[in-house]
Amino acid sequence: MSCKSTKVAPSVDFDHSCSDSVEYLTLNFGPFETVHRWRRLPPCDEFVGARRSKHTVVAYRDAIYVFGGDNGKNMLNDLLRFDVKDCSWCRAFTTGTPPAPRYHHSAVVYGSSMFVFGGYTGDIYSNSNLKNKNDLFEYKFATGQWTEWKVEGSLPVARSAHGATVYNDKLWIFAGYDGNARLNDMWTISLQDREHACWEEIDQSGEIPPSCCNFPVAVCRDKMFVFSGQSGAKITNNLFQFEFKGHMWTRIPTEHLLRGSPPPPQRRYGHTMVAFDRHLYVFGGAADNTLPNELHCYDVDSQTWEVIQPSLDSEMPSGRLFHAAAVIQDAMYIFGGTVDNNVRSGEMYRFQFSCYPKCTLHEDYGKLWENRQFCDVEFILGEREERVLGHIAIVTARCQWLRKKILQARDRQRQSKQESSEESDEGAAGGPKDIPTGNRPSGSQPLLEVSIREAEAQPFEVLMQFLYTDKIQYPRRGHVQDVLLIMDVYKLALSFKLSRLEQLCVQYIEASVDLQNVLSVCENANKLQLDQLKEHCLNFVVKESHFNQVIMTKEFERLSTPLIVEIVRRKQQPPPRVYSDQPVDIGTSLVQDMKAYLEGGGLEFCDIILLLDGHPRPAHKAILAARSSYFEAMFRSFMPEDGQVNISIGEMVPSKQAFESMLRYIYYGDVNMPPEDSLYLFAAPYYYGFSNNRLQAYCKQNLEMNVTVENVLQILEAADKTQALDMKKHCLHIIVHQFIKVSKLPNLRSLSQLLLLDIIESLATHISDKQCAEMGSDI
Repeated sequence: MSCKSTKVAPSVDFDHSCSDSVEYLTLNFGPFETVHRWRRLPPCDEFVGARRSKHTVVAYRDAIYVFGGDNGKNMLNDLLRFDVKDCSWCRAFTTGTPPAPRYHHSAVVYGSSMFVFGGYTGDIYSNSNLKNKNDLFEYKFATGQWTEWKVEGSLPVARSAHGATVYNDKLWIFAGYDGNARLNDMWTISLQDREHACWEEIDQSGEIPPSCCNFPVAVCRDKMFVFSGQSGAKITNNLFQFEFKGHMWTRIPTEHLLRGSPPPPQRRYGHTMVAFDRHLYVFGGAADNTLPNELHCYDVDSQTWEVIQPSLDSEMPSGRLFHAAAVIQDAMYIFGGTVDNNVRSGEMYRFQFSCYPKCTLHEDYGKLWENRQFCDVEFILGEREERVLGHIAIVTARCQWLRKKILQARDRQRQSKQESSEESDEGAAGGPKDIPTGNRPSGSQPLLEVSIREAEAQPFEVLMQFLYTDKIQYPRRGHVQDVLLIMDVYKLALSFKLSRLEQLCVQYIEASVDLQNVLSVCENANKLQLDQLKEHCLNFVVKESHFNQVIMTKEFERLSTPLIVEIVRRKQQPPPRVYSDQPVDIGTSLVQDMKAYLEGGGLEFCDIILLLDGHPRPAHKAILAARSSYFEAMFRSFMPEDGQVNISIGEMVPSKQAFESMLRYIYYGDVNMPPEDSLYLFAAPYYYGFSNNRLQAYCKQNLEMNVTVENVLQILEAADKTQALDMKKHCLHIIVHQFIKVSKLPNLRSLSQLLLLDIIESLATHISDKQCAEMGSDI
């Protein structure tokens, strides 16, 4: 689902190409819903419709439609309507013959109709006439008409608890339960032409999910996603994606997730999953005999999971299963389900999404590495003295071992310059003096050369990629050379004491070991003295299901004798398992390292001075250029000779506090700031050319949610300085309505005369003629 213009997305009304356009800035400010807030809406009254589970909900325009399910005694086929604007329930108008009462069916919206397929029907109270269905019904929202589609030709096997979605004008049905076994087949039917519609079975390929039921599906980025569900004894928490164009399934691996990163949700069934923007949101379900109520979010672009922290004023739904969910605009609605003690629910909850553009910190530093612009260090590697360029700022922020090497090389360079300078002074007294390093014109400084004998170029480049992005390329499965390369990287990570990279390498290698490459990996681990990886390989080989296959290969015959002996002994007498309570050191992340660097760790490597109202702030050219196209163009084309840059946002000079907030965003993507800083920085993404308007989106939300009596005077000053007229008006409104409290704030005395006059004028406007008359009689 694409992210539309939503309540929490930023909007700005000015000419982006004009540097002084900040004068015309408007925020379209208004009272909006707090992001990540759960709200309990009016429940469905029993006289409108029963509490239920195993039902479906769909969203059409500004309403949620609930169909079917069971109330614990009977199956249902009523259709309920919830108006999200009025927060009111009613029975939807219907004519024609509805589907028979059922549960575990599917319902989707296409055009101005709802389509209901399959499900389980019969009399559950008397346990009679129970069967799965494969019928297809259409409900027209405009007329309330129910009609059944009578389809000629082959039909999908009757089923319930399946997945269904609409894509490219077609209904897609996947897996489910046919009464005897779980399925994993896929069928599709065009919804455009009822007269000529026919079912078609899809020939799936790739890593097809196991047969399963009671799972959700969602479409995002033109792919269908399936998460967990009941698969018999093999229930897992795998996430699969299906490409509609090639009919190809892919299991999305979690091996790239570092230990300590948020893990995927527990395996579960009876949960919901919806798509919004680039995210999938998973809620509820039964997870190993518990009913969790955390909301898990999967970022399709970065392939990472996180647990959403609800706002402090949230009214959280309890854990439940067999509920249903749908999205309207920028919010998710959850209805019904089975809660504790097998009780059916009639509750409706609303969750407010956030729609911030994604953080581009890792991508921006990654582009700096790929483009090799503004490089100031050259590493000379191995016996062949291969050369790899880099940036002192990034490398010294991320790796203490390389930092020491760079400092040693810099000291040698300075000493060499000093000696040559003394020699030239002796030979030509009064000749031109050497320009101090910090004041050289851009491009005139030679690259600092750093020799590292213990590293070869290829693994060192992978290590450098990690320093810039916190990631390494995932090895192609079964390609021995890729795995051996990552083993060389792992050896370097151990030498350079990069704990985070060590963990990534180990996880990658262990995930890539298979029957074809295990002996090569084991031999290499033995040669490089990588004991942890060697241990993993030995345990893999001696597994009951692997051992015979491995020892029959040619590679086994070519192994060194000591290694063959070790494998045979390991098979005969496995060593006792040793469990360690020691926590694994996962190292520091890119964000943590860049934060420490900005806070003083990188002071001795600064190579640019930023001037804010005449006050100097040392910084790093490579970092500024990586994150801002404004600085990148400046340093490439017209870098000032004195190495100093005046800071403004258009014609406006931000406060020192706001400027520090902007530097935090540039260096490590931080968006936490006081609301008054957000006004100064609202236009910064446009002026400085950041990769997207993520900062602006946070600034807008910060201003909408956090203007209080305590900070209203600071925000008024910032609004006046940035000419954000609607925010200034909003602040004056708060001041006059809360004037008794505001009048006691010490900041009031330090306001400018013009702002005090604005407050007096607003107070005068606020006081009515009647109040003036009353005050006059008192006088």
